[in-house]
Amino acid sequence: MGGAGSFGARLVDRIMACTNLDVIVAGRDRARTEAFAATRNRGHQRRRVTAVTLDATTVVAGDLRATGAFALVNAAGPWQGRDLRLPRAAIAARMHYIDLADARSFVADFPTLDAEARAAGVIALTGASSTPALSNVVLDFLVHGWRQVDSVEVAISPGNRAPRGLSLVRAILSYAGRSVRVLENGVWRFRSGWGMTARCRIPGLETRWVALCDTPDLDIIANRHRVRQTVLFRAGLELPILHFGLLAASLPVRAGFLRSLEPFSSAFLAVADLFRSFGSDRGGMKVEARGIDRDGHPVRAAWSLVAAAGDGPSVPILPALAALKGLAEGRLTRPGASACVGILTLAEIEEGFAGLRLSTSSETERGPESLFAAAIGPAFGVLPAAVRALHAPGWAMKWSGEARVDRARFFLGRLAAAIFGLPPPSETVPVQVEIVARRGRERWTRSFGGRRFHSVIGPTRKLGAIAERFGPFILEFRLSATERALAWDVQGWRLGPLPLPRPLAPISKASESVDDRGRFTFDVDLTLPLGLGRISRYRGWLAPDATAAASPH
Repeated sequence: MGGAGSFGARLVDRIMACTNLDVIVAGRDRARTEAFAATRNRGHQRRRVTAVTLDATTVVAGDLRATGAFALVNAAGPWQGRDLRLPRAAIAARMHYIDLADARSFVADFPTLDAEARAAGVIALTGASSTPALSNVVLDFLVHGWRQVDSVEVAISPGNRAPRGLSLVRAILSYAGRSVRVLENGVWRFRSGWGMTARCRIPGLETRWVALCDTPDLDIIANRHRVRQTVLFRAGLELPILHFGLLAASLPVRAGFLRSLEPFSSAFLAVADLFRSFGSDRGGMKVEARGIDRDGHPVRAAWSLVAAAGDGPSVPILPALAALKGLAEGRLTRPGASACVGILTLAEIEEGFAGLRLSTSSETERGPESLFAAAIGPAFGVLPAAVRALHAPGWAMKWSGEARVDRARFFLGRLAAAIFGLPPPSETVPVQVEIVARRGRERWTRSFGGRRFHSVIGPTRKLGAIAERFGPFILEFRLSATERALAWDVQGWRLGPLPLPRPLAPISKASESVDDRGRFTFDVDLTLPLGLGRISRYRGWLAPDATAAASPH
C-alpha cells in the first residue's frame, strides 16, 4: 500500500534489488500505480511489479486475499489519527503485515491486535522504520550487557534537498506546538512539540539544530530499557530559516490560539519547496546512550549514520525490508502483533545498505569518575559504603528519603536562607536528591516536599576541597573523610569571581554518615558569622531509587 509514494517507491526498489520477491503496488490512483509498475519493469525479462487499485481506508480482507500476496507492507502515511482497519484486514486475510508507522498512539494501540494475529498464525509489525525499529536496534547494540541506562537521545537531520511529501509534513505539524509527554530527569513531563531546540553534532555532518518530536520511542525506549533519567527524540530541518520558522509558527499552538498546524500542511510544503535548491542532500541520524557498563563504570556510547547523495530517505524503509526478508526466508516465525523492536538485528538491517551511499560509525567512552573520589583521594575508600555510593553517581542518580528542616528565627538568617534558596521549616518532609554529572561537575537538585533548590559542585585546585555554587555565591569546602563520616567545612566564599572576606562567610557544620539500617544520613547546619544566628539546618536519610518511573501510557 502506498507503493508509488515517496517511501513506498524506495521500498519497492530495495525489494527488487535485494530479494527475488514479486511486488504488487496498491493505491487509489489506478493510472499512477500502473505507470509506476511499468517504469520498474522496464529492462527486466519478466514483470516483477504489478498494480492493483485499493483504498487503504475501505479495503476489506477479501480484497487483500484476492491479490494472492503473502504479506502486506503499508507505506501510506501519515499514521497520526489512523485506526487499525488495514492491519486488522490483513490479519483476517491471513497475511503478514508490516508498516512504517511513526505515530505514537498508533504504535501504542497496535498490540491490541495480538490475539487476532496469533489466532490467524501471522506476524504483524508496526513501526518498521527509523522510529522505533532502527533506533531500538541501534540502542540494543550500544547498551548490550550494561547494568543500567541513564539517558538516551536520538536525533535525525535530513538534508534540505531530500524528497519530502505531504504526509511527512502533516506528521510533523500534527505535534508542533502541542504537548508531548517526555521522560526528563526521571519524571514524566509535558513539553512543547518542536521545542527543546538544541544543537546536534553528527560525525560527518556540520552541526545542526534539532527539536522535540512526538514519536513511539519516547515510550518504548523508556520502558524497554528502564531508563532512569531522560529519553529524547529530536529531528531538525537543515536550513535554520525553516527550522526556526516552524518553531515560530508553532507559538500560536503553544498559546492555545490554534489547535494544530496540520490544516496548513499544503502551505508549509509549498514554502519549504521554495528553498529546495538551498542546503544539501546529506542527512544523518544519531543514537546516544549514557549509563553504567557491565563492569560498573559510567559509559557513553553513540552510533551515527550519514547518508550522501540523496540516499537519506531510503533509511526509513530498511527495517521494513529486513522484516520482509525475515518473513520470506522463514527467520521470523512467531505469530503475534507488536512494535518492530527486539525482533531484528543491526546486521540484518545493514544488509539493505548495499548500493546505497550510507556510512556508519560508533564510539564508546568512559564517563565521569567520582568528583568526590578525585577530590578526597585514597581516603575516599574508607568512607561508609552508602556515602561512597551517593558520591559516585555515574551520569545521573536519584535518591529519596525524609528530612526535618529547622529555619532561622531572626530576620538576617531568614534572608540568607531565601538568597540561597533553602527549604522552609518542617517536622518531617519527603526529600529527593537528583545528581547529574557533566563535564567534571555535578548538578544537585534537592527537593523538600516539592520545594526544589539547585546547586552545582565542581573541583578546585586544592586537594581535599570542592566548590559549590548557589546562584551567584560560591562556597569552598574542605572535605574530611573517615570510616564513620564525611565532613564538609566552609573554607572561603566568592560572589562570582570576586573573593569575599573569610570572617563573613557562613559557618557550616555538615556531615554525612550511615544509620543503624545502613542508610545514608545527612546533617547540614548553616549559621551566620559573628554569632548572628542560624540560617538553616536540615537532617534526614536517603536511599537510592531503584528505577525511573514507568510510562503512564
